[in-house]
Order: sequence, then structure tokens, then C-alpha cells
Amino acid sequence: MISIYLTAFFIYSFGLLNILGVRPNLVMSQVAFLGVGLVIFLLVKKIGKNFFLTNGKFFYWLMIFFLVLVLIFGENVRGSRRWLNLYFNFQPSEFIKIFFIIYVSQILSQAKHHFDQRLRFLTILFYFVIPAALVFKQPDLGTTIVLSIIFFTMIFISDIPKKYLFRLFLSVVLLLPFAWFFIKPYQKVRLLSFFNPHLDTQGTSYNMIQAIITIGSGGFFGKGLGLGTQSKLFFLPENYTDFAFASLIEQFGFFGGMIIIILFAILCASLIAKLFKYSSFANEQTTFNFYFTLGFLAYILSQVVINIGMNMGMMPITGITLPLISAGGSSLVSLLLGLALLP
Repeated sequence: MISIYLTAFFIYSFGLLNILGVRPNLVMSQVAFLGVGLVIFLLVKKIGKNFFLTNGKFFYWLMIFFLVLVLIFGENVRGSRRWLNLYFNFQPSEFIKIFFIIYVSQILSQAKHHFDQRLRFLTILFYFVIPAALVFKQPDLGTTIVLSIIFFTMIFISDIPKKYLFRLFLSVVLLLPFAWFFIKPYQKVRLLSFFNPHLDTQGTSYNMIQAIITIGSGGFFGKGLGLGTQSKLFFLPENYTDFAFASLIEQFGFFGGMIIIILFAILCASLIAKLFKYSSFANEQTTFNFYFTLGFLAYILSQVVINIGMNMGMMPITGITLPLISAGGSSLVSLLLGLALLP
């Protein structure tokens, strides 16, 4: 566990340095978010994770309630409603990831005779569709994708017959073309721009092109802390959130980017080592530990791959932040909550 915590702290430190270089005015708020996250981390450790396991269903529905409130009362920022103003900006979609993992892990860890396998699959599917639909409605395609990856990963590794998952996957593939009629216009344009970046270089493709230019301009060792012209002159939008990885490479170069990727690889390798530790499924607690670690790994790995991919122009822009690197309170606090609940 110490290696996981230390690795997470090193990644956060790099993220804080990056914010210092591109948005110095946000450094203190990011430190404050860390303080809040650490308080919650220590409280969870003090209370014990059994409290959250016992009340997993309650916390899941509490987050669903907040997701509904977001759609009604949430602040509209560039056409999306993702935050509740509770004297601070609260993003429930970040926390639903953790509580969704907890609840699914509970269902999967229960003895087989408690559930018919088809009923177990449909139950988990039901608890996935609700938050996924609410988050998609915000609209937040990125978080919907992350929730989907967590769901499919946990079901695929579980003992639930793969025929159910295959039928669902086939249905999704067949219905996927119709999703075009349900996504927002700006999301359609983002997808088109990904396949043809020169479609609108001053409009929808601008962010992607500027991110690639920013990464290229960093060279091997970077321009130095606070000396990135793409970021400092605001050519690169969202340089402290969605495109924090690009601004980091501009400042610290290919060398700095590789350090971040290696640190994330160490973090994921440590989580995989935990999976092997609990893979015996000796009892219900061990089984829960396995599935929670698996879900948390899918959460971290999917966001890292998608965010870095979109920063490098290899994936469409979906608005997914880079864990521990991107600025933001809800994402940092929820991740620390997940770390505290790791076995």
C-alpha cells in the first residue's frame, strides 16, 4: 500500500508543478483540495471501509440523487451541466464511479446461490444504466465511457456467463449507429474533427491541433517551468484540466512525460499485484477486495489511456481529466476516497 500512496503522491506533485507553471493562481486551491481529500482519506481509514460496504447502496443512491439535482439545478458551463454549487463546485459524476464500483463489487462477492446468474447480470446492468444515462444527459460522454469500461471489465472478469455480456455487447454494436442521433451537435463535430483534423482548424479541431503542437514544442527536456509559450499565451485551451498532459510536456519535455507514464505504470502494476493477492476468492471479503481493486484499476487506467490519447491526437476529445494531474477538487477527492477504500 505504501508504494501505491507514494506513487500517487509523486504524480500529484508533478501535477501541482504543472499547474504552478500554467495557472499559478490555482495552486493554493489545488493544495486545499488535497487537504480536504486527505481529511476524508483519514476519516475513511478511521471509520473503516466496512461502514461504506454496509451502506454502499445508500451512498450509491445518494450520488444518483445528486446527479438528478445536477440536471435540474446544475451550473451550465459551455453547454454542460456537471457541477452543483454548494458554496463549492461539487461534481457527483466523479464520486459515482467509486460508489458504483463498491456496489457492483458487493453483488459480485455474494455467494452464487444468493443470485440466479442472469438475475445477477441484469441487476448490475440496471445499476449501471441509471448513472450512465444521467451522466450522458449532462452531457458528459467521457465519464459515460469510463463507467462503461468499469462495468464491462468487472463483468468480463467475473464468473457471470460470458453469453450475457456477448449479447449485450452485440446489442450495443448494432445500436451504436443510432447513438449519432442522441449526442450533442458539438460532440458530433468533435468526432468528425478527430477523423479529419483539417475540417475546421480554427474551430472544432483547434484544441486537438494545439495539443499536438504543444507536445511537439516541448522537445526532450522541455522549455522549463512556466516557460511554455503555447500554455502561457493561451493557445492551448484547458491547459490545466483536459490538456494538462500537453502543457506538462511543453514544460518538462518528453523526459517529464515519460516519468508520468512510468509512475502511472507503477501505480497500475501495484494494483495488479493486489489483484493476484486476492484472486483466491477464499471468502466473501477476499472476493470483494478483488473486484473493488479491479474496478478501481479499470477506472484509473481508462482515464489515463483516454486522456493521454486525446492529448496526442490518437483519440477523440471527450473531456476526461488525467487523474492527480488535472486541476479539480471532485476528481482529486474522489480518487483519494477510492485509495482509502483499497484493501
